[in-house]
This record gives sequence, structure tokens and C-alpha cells, in this order.
Amino acid sequence: MKAHDSLRAALAHAAASLGAPHTDIQLERPKSPDHGDVATNLALTLAKELKAKPRDVATKLLAALELPPGLVKKTEIAGPGFINFFLAQEQLHQVLPAVIAAGKDFGKTDVGHGAPVNVEFVSANPTGPLHVGHGRQAAIGDAIAAALEWTGWKVTREFYYNDTGTQIANLALSVQARIAELCGRSIAIPEGGYHGEYIKDIATGYVATHPQDTDGTDLDAIRRFAVNELRKEQDKDLQSFGVKFDVYFLESSLYTDGAVQRTVKQLRTAGHTFEEDGALWLRTTDFGDDKDRVMKKSAAKGGDYTYFVPDVAYHVDKWQRGFKRAIDVQGADHHSTVTRVRVGLQALEMGIAPGYPEYVLHQMVTVMKGGAELKISKRAGSYVTVRDLVDEVGADALRYFFLMRRSESHLVFDVDLAKSQTEENPVYYVQMAHARMSGIFRVAARAPETANPDTTDLAVLAEPDELDLMKALADWPAVGAGAAAALEPHRITGYLETLARLAHAWYHKHRVLGEKEEAARLVLARAARQVLANGLTLLGLSAPDRM
Repeated sequence: MKAHDSLRAALAHAAASLGAPHTDIQLERPKSPDHGDVATNLALTLAKELKAKPRDVATKLLAALELPPGLVKKTEIAGPGFINFFLAQEQLHQVLPAVIAAGKDFGKTDVGHGAPVNVEFVSANPTGPLHVGHGRQAAIGDAIAAALEWTGWKVTREFYYNDTGTQIANLALSVQARIAELCGRSIAIPEGGYHGEYIKDIATGYVATHPQDTDGTDLDAIRRFAVNELRKEQDKDLQSFGVKFDVYFLESSLYTDGAVQRTVKQLRTAGHTFEEDGALWLRTTDFGDDKDRVMKKSAAKGGDYTYFVPDVAYHVDKWQRGFKRAIDVQGADHHSTVTRVRVGLQALEMGIAPGYPEYVLHQMVTVMKGGAELKISKRAGSYVTVRDLVDEVGADALRYFFLMRRSESHLVFDVDLAKSQTEENPVYYVQMAHARMSGIFRVAARAPETANPDTTDLAVLAEPDELDLMKALADWPAVGAGAAAALEPHRITGYLETLARLAHAWYHKHRVLGEKEEAARLVLARAARQVLANGLTLLGLSAPDRM
């Protein structure tokens, strides 16, 4: 919005005149309309540098502020030093031609300037179908990637397969036990093994495609087949959810190409390792960890590398592929990984930034249906799968519900609410707002594109509901940019619900067709429809014209 750009430019000039050049001017909509249309915390930001009280800085900023005529009707200082601006009414109308001129690109920015960023998410072990926790992670990761693309980053979506280790060994043994059942024999599924119906399906598939090993004695072949089948299974889960990846990275490749061994050698060379009790340790306390960590177990304990060592090697690989920024979306149970991986990367002394990679950790999901917790799936056995819920409520509802809370908050997914066609269902409410804006044009027998702000007197849009709706439309660029910068897609769902509420209120209260304001209100409906579509599309949801 031009008004926001003008405010930022004027505030930057005022800050420079006070001897504190500042280009990152934050503007936001106050929560209360009594506090104006736009607010800035610039005075609080500059107070320390200018060695003055924030309110005194705010007074000096206003005195130095040179605003274009007709931009604001009033300014005030509030609280500890916020500056509130009340925009002139004609400024609000400017958002409508801006939205319509930019169309599906309205709100996009170029903060990233095309710099590469790797977003890794889901990264489930190929030991079973994806559960609802993976589904939440898929929605969060995909939305973060989309928001970064929206703000100018060149994003690579990556899935890391843990295709080695104890869990994969147990998978192979579990399938082998089911193959034995098919042959009339009995082998116990190992402790920590897998019991779902899908294991029987894999066993049947193995026997059908391996006539040379129908009794299941080739455990290595069973392992390869099971991993491959479950990778395909997980791909189907993700496709049903509308999530696609650019890169699939196998943990096993870190061993076959020597990356783990090279990383360990480099850590030794850097002087941050030591041996004790037959084990190899990383001196992580050199980098602020609370205790040193085992890198390689003693021979008596198997001699394996601990889990964070291949993780360090994997992130070295990301860095060397040119990703100077990497974001990992993981479950909150991976919290301990954060420090160990970052410390391992620092211990290599190869110039990797201390905060690399960035982490977004999410809490798990409780699924409710009919007022009771839903815990099992016929196919998976011990948990509800992503595809169960896609089949039950649809991909749009599932995505939206997974995104509507902060990632670090526990999520209760109510199947009955997600399926309901009521205003209590947030995704239905938002999509219905888009459908209602579309319906205005359908009743008018006109295409939305015929509503032209350049040939319309927009000044007639003076009702409070119309002004509030235009203010919300003007907020969209800042919301998208803020969600991308903070890696918080829930900000977008919150915004969409606010915008939908304003659109519904306007729709119910004011007639469009046949009124003297018809032309202007059609422009407003077109702009609201566009911004709703932009937000829904960014989250990977559809924007239906009818519901």
C-alpha cells in the first residue's frame, strides 16, 4: 500500500535527521481501532541508541516527520512510545487498485532476493504410513516453504529418509515374521517391531515378487523391498495431502559415499574429540553444551555412531550444496538434536554460522471424533494415518487445522468440526467468504475482471464496514512477510479468519447490486475475493467459487 510506503520513507528520513539512520521500519495495525490505522515501535527501537526515553524520541520523530499532504488526518503517541497514525479516508481506497493491479501477486515481496534456502520436513522413517504428527509437520513445512517463496527466497523442499539403524532392522524382521506366517510357520515379531496390517501387505507383495525366496530367508532383500514399498506408501500419503518434494535424501548415502567418516575425521583434526572407555567422544562442552557427547559407541556396545553424527554430516552436505540457510521442521521430541547438531557443525571449524540450521519444532496432535480420542487405524494398527484423515475430512480442512495454531502448541484435531459446514469450522468460514464474494458476480452475471477501480468513484465507500475491510486488505503484505520472517504460518490463518469475518459482515449488511455504490462495491468485492484467494493458495488450499 502506497500509504505504508510513504510512512516508512518519512519515518526513515526523520530517524536519520535525529542521527539514527534506520531502514527497518516496522508498521502494524493496532489491535484497537481507537489506536489508529497504523502504528510503529520505531521510537522504542531507537531509544537505546539515542540514549533517551522512548516517548521523548517519539516526540522528536513527530516533530521531524515530513508527511505528504492528505496522508494522515491525525497522529498520536501512545503507551511507552508507540506512534499511531490515523490515515485519511482516501488513502484507504488506494488499496483497491493496488490489489487488483497486482492480482495473484498482491502482497509478494523480495526479501530473499533469490537466495537459496533448504526446508527439510516430514523426514519420516520408512517403517510405516505417515501418522498425524507427520501430517502436521508436512503442512507446517510446506506452508513455511511457500511463505519463503512468497517473499523472494529460492526454496528447495527436502525429505530425509532414515533408512538405516535399529528401526529398519526391526522392520525387516517384522516382515520376515509375516512371510513365515504365509508359509505356515511361526516367527515372533521382535520387540520394537511393527504389527499393522500394512506389514502383512508387504509380506504378501514380497512373496509375489521374489519367487526365489518365498520362505523369506534373505533378510537383506526383505529390508530393501520393505523400505522401497513404504517409501512409495509415504509418497502416496503426501500426494493425497498435496505435498511435493524437490529432493529425497537417503541417510544410507552418508555412509556409502564416506560423508560420515569424513566428518568424524575432520572433527578429530579440529581437536574437539577424545577417547574414553573405548568410545569416541565430542567435546561439546567447548561450545556451551552441558556435557560431552558420545560420537561412536565402544565395541562392547556395538561400535555404532550415535544418531547426531550422521545428522552433522548431512548438514555439512547441505552447506556444501550451497544452502547457507537451512530450516528443519521436526517434532518437539527432537529438541535435544538442536544443540548437538549445531555444536557438531561448529566443532568442524569450517565457517558454518552458529545458528545453522534453523529449527521449527512442533507439538503432537490429538485426534477427536464423536467426543472421544481416536488412536488407531485399521491399516497402521497403533496410530491414525494422514490418509485416514484426508479420506475423512479432505485435504483442505486437514491442512488448515494443522496450520491454525502455533507449531509449539499442542493441537486437538476435531474430525466432526473439520467436516461440519458451519461458521464454527474455520476453513469452511474462510472459503465461504471467497465463495460469497464470487457469488456477487455470479448473480450480477459479470466476471470479476469487469470491476475496474480506474473508472470507478471509490470515495463512495465510506461505511465503517467498508473502511474496516479495506484496512484488512492493506494488512496482507505485512502479514505474509511477517509469517515468512518468523516461520509462523499460523499468522496467515489468523489473518484469513479476520478478513473473512469482515467480508461476511459487509456482505450481510450492505447490498451491492442495484445500489448507487454498486460499481465501487463490486471493486471492493473483487479485491476481497483476490486477497482471500491469495492467502488460501499460499497455504496450499483451494479457493472455491461455490460451496
